[in-house]
Amino acid sequence: MTNKLLILAGGKSSRMKNSAVAAGLTKKEIEAANQKTKGMIEVNNRPFMDYILYNAKNAGIQDVIILTGENSSDIRNFYGQKDRENHFNGMTISYAVQFIPDGREKPFGTADAVYQAMEQIRDLQNEPFLVCNCDNLYSENAFRDMVQLETPNGWVNYDRNGLEFPIEKIEAFAITHTDKNGYLIDIIEKPTPEDVARFMDEEGVVRVSMNIFKFDGKLFFQYVKECPVNPKRNEKELQTAILNMVHENPGSMRGIPRKEHVPDLTSKEDILKVTEYLQINKIELNW
Repeated sequence: MTNKLLILAGGKSSRMKNSAVAAGLTKKEIEAANQKTKGMIEVNNRPFMDYILYNAKNAGIQDVIILTGENSSDIRNFYGQKDRENHFNGMTISYAVQFIPDGREKPFGTADAVYQAMEQIRDLQNEPFLVCNCDNLYSENAFRDMVQLETPNGWVNYDRNGLEFPIEKIEAFAITHTDKNGYLIDIIEKPTPEDVARFMDEEGVVRVSMNIFKFDGKLFFQYVKECPVNPKRNEKELQTAILNMVHENPGSMRGIPRKEHVPDLTSKEDILKVTEYLQINKIELNW
C-alpha cells in the first residue's frame, strides 16, 4: 500500500490553448483556458485539480507531490508557496519542477517528468508511489484500486466501452495487451480493427490506460532515467519506460480492470462537458 501521489502538471497545455472556443463559455473561462495550467482551470468555481485531490484523499492519499512547469505561480498561489509540505485540507502538498532542457521549447515528456520528480524528491526512488495526470478526473475507487494494490507496479485498466468520449477519440487510444492474470505484455498504439479483435482480455474486453499508475520506485527509477527518446514525438514517454521495465521484468506490472468514465480537460469544449458531468452526477467537494 502507499499514500503518496505524484500529479503531472508540467505540460504546456498546448492543445487546450490552441483549441477552438466553444459556445457557452464565459470570458473568464476562455481566459483561464488560454493562460492557466489545465489542472487550475475552474469548474464549478473550483480548480479542476481540487476534484482529483478530493478523490485521492478519500481513497487514503495523504502525501501529494505536484510536478509543475518552470512557472508554477498559479498552482503555488492556491496550494501553498513552500517547496515542501504545504497543508491543504488534511493533505500535504510538495512540488517538483520539470525543467526544460536547453534547445527545447517544451518539456521533454512524461518519463522525463517522473524522472525529474524522483531526482528532486529522492524518497520516491526507494518507495512505492502513484502517478496521475492533472487533467483527468479519476474516481475515488480508481485511486483506491492503486492505493490497495498489493503488487509493486500496476495501473487501472479501463474498459473502453465505459468511456463517454466520441467514438473517434476512443478508437485512437492505445490499447493494452495483458496475460490471463492481468499482467502487462504490450501497449498497442494506433490500434487497427484487427488489433482490437486480437488483444481483447480474458473477458473479451478491449482495455486502455488513462494514465493512473502505481510504481515501485526502486525498480522503476532506472527506466525513467534511461528512457530513450521517441523519434516521432521527440519526447521521453512514460509508456516507453513502462514497456522497457515489463520486457526486462515480465509479470512486473498488473492491470486492475475498471469500467467507468474518466472526464478530461483536453480542449475548451471539455470545460463545459466536465461541468455538466459534475452536475449530473452531483459531485461536490465536502472536505
